[in-house]
Amino acid sequence: MMSQDQGFRNIGFIGLGLIGGSIARTLRRTSPDLHLIAYNRSRSVTDTAIAEGVIDEAVDASLAGMETCDLIFLCVPVVTALPFMDRLKEIIGPDTLLTDVGSVKNEIHDYAERIGLGGAFIGGHPMAGSEKTGYMSSTDHLLDNAWYILTPGSEVSVDRISAMHALVASMGALPLIMTSDEHDQVTAAISHLPHVISASLVNLVHDLDGPEKYMRTVAAGGFRDITRISSSSPQMWQEICMSNSRNICRVLDAYMSRLIDYRLAIRSEDADELLRIFTACKDYRDSFNADIGSSLFREYRLYMDLVDEAGSIATIATQLAVNNISIKNIGIVHNREYEQGVLRIVFYDQSSLDAAVRVLTARNYHLYLNS
Repeated sequence: MMSQDQGFRNIGFIGLGLIGGSIARTLRRTSPDLHLIAYNRSRSVTDTAIAEGVIDEAVDASLAGMETCDLIFLCVPVVTALPFMDRLKEIIGPDTLLTDVGSVKNEIHDYAERIGLGGAFIGGHPMAGSEKTGYMSSTDHLLDNAWYILTPGSEVSVDRISAMHALVASMGALPLIMTSDEHDQVTAAISHLPHVISASLVNLVHDLDGPEKYMRTVAAGGFRDITRISSSSPQMWQEICMSNSRNICRVLDAYMSRLIDYRLAIRSEDADELLRIFTACKDYRDSFNADIGSSLFREYRLYMDLVDEAGSIATIATQLAVNNISIKNIGIVHNREYEQGVLRIVFYDQSSLDAAVRVLTARNYHLYLNS
């Protein structure tokens, strides 16, 4: 529970989509005494949020009412956030803090400093999301154990940084402070480049597939996993690539060079080099799960065999529910090429996973825990 001495009592939102809605829902759960105010282009969204008890008050496009906020989240694309910053500058007081949730930081930081808001702005990037969009896809657990990067400028006071750090931690996220330059370099490699690669793979298979569409038919397992993010908003990724083009091109050049090395090893049938490539890859990727600091990649999951009959999934879900074990995600594995077990269940934490193993093992289900 966030204490009042952290200074945030009234918190505003510009945009209540997937991220803005999830932050609002989480704050309502973790700090119910906060007064939450929101503006959204579609008034039906804020009406729904009020009806659900997620926010307390909606404002119109004039933003009148936002002047009472101690903290305002800009949960819209950068191209939209900048004009909102101009308008907020005219109505907020000297103690109001602004933050955003975008995937690129340098552009919005430069703008904040240019219009005199450098000391009132802390960039933010919750590294959690979904291929789904919109308020109806938001949840109060989206930020659980997710890195939440904060990029305060040099003009921001230590007290404000500490307050924002504490608020992020209170939501169950993992705050990590870096500069805006560092952020844009890091995310270019581990977030933006993967989306470019995913898009290229999907489009490549589309172009190579024959009239029988065999590639699309059998595309599952690993291919679906590594291309899932391609279902994200095309407009959002267009804006990200335009905003962080220099860093993305730098890592894309390095990636293309690496692909040429891999092609040479495959074309020359260099067994030793291929083994070295895939061994180094496996060792480094496995270290993500072993490293306690790599919560971005940590997933509490199990796989299990399942009899193909009506009600079998419902039976398992009921057994877990009656034992107060919450499920984060559950689904059938349609391709066993890369994974063990036909049913995949993901939990929120290690204790839930351990409890599920005890319950399901006692009922003689065959589980796989090493995937």
